[in-house]
Amino acid sequence: MTSDILALGEPMVEFNQAGAAGGRTYLQGFGGDTSNAAIAAARQGARVGYLSAVGDDVYGRMLRELWSRENVDHDGVRTDPRGFTAVYFVTHDDQGHHFSFFRQGSAASRMRPADLPLERIRQARVLHLSGISAAISDTACDTCFAAVDAARAAGVRVSFDTNLRLKLWPIARARAVMRDLIRQSDICLPSLEDISAISGLDDPDALVDFCLRLGAKTVALKLGAQGALLADGERRIRLAPHACKPVDATGAGDTFGGAFLARWVAGDDLEQAGRYAAVAAALSTEGYGAVDPIPRAEAVRRAMATS
Repeated sequence: MTSDILALGEPMVEFNQAGAAGGRTYLQGFGGDTSNAAIAAARQGARVGYLSAVGDDVYGRMLRELWSRENVDHDGVRTDPRGFTAVYFVTHDDQGHHFSFFRQGSAASRMRPADLPLERIRQARVLHLSGISAAISDTACDTCFAAVDAARAAGVRVSFDTNLRLKLWPIARARAVMRDLIRQSDICLPSLEDISAISGLDDPDALVDFCLRLGAKTVALKLGAQGALLADGERRIRLAPHACKPVDATGAGDTFGGAFLARWVAGDDLEQAGRYAAVAAALSTEGYGAVDPIPRAEAVRRAMATS
């Protein structure tokens, strides 16, 4: 299948702490930033594919069943008999949500450039990857750069979400790798905290300028409860946050990215795609887990019509 959006990274199975039984009850769901973004894009109507690896285990089979249900093509996902499918736990307290990951040695972290289906990449419209895609191992990082090289050589747009996780790599390496990926991106989707840590800056306009100077063509800076700031070198658009009743922000940034890309490949301009994505991300915080609360297109359009 030719994909509008082809995402690359590590999928995960999620266990999210719910309010019942004094916090001892967990909802089983799914996660992994680029998988979340792929599902968000598919729920908005884009043709989406995924590139990764899972273990020959029950969690890998659960993820394949999920992608099949969500119309995300997973022919590009290898089953690695020597690896395992990563899992993580989400807990909640007054300080927000906290993650505990079990991923070292996962199938996705064992990806290598030779595993890439290069023709699939060349036929896509957008290749999407993240800082986590590059951080999970040295070979996964090499795989990301090989995928970007193949995409750029074929005229495929590159989308990059920073998603900085300092438990995965030291800040000096993260800065070097992410600056290079931002330089090669057509669409950069940073969060305020991530790009501040990478750049040493904190003003949103300065952060957008930082990404544009590196070489990003379009920047959609996610500001959480403060909305978003969009720029493409000619225009700069500030988006107010969409009113919502959040209970769990897990995956909200991934929903923003997937929804933004879906509307961008559908022909929306920068502001239209950004406004749509901001509403989708806000709606995704009104339920628990990274995937289940991701809204479908009809829910986003209803919310936009009443805002």
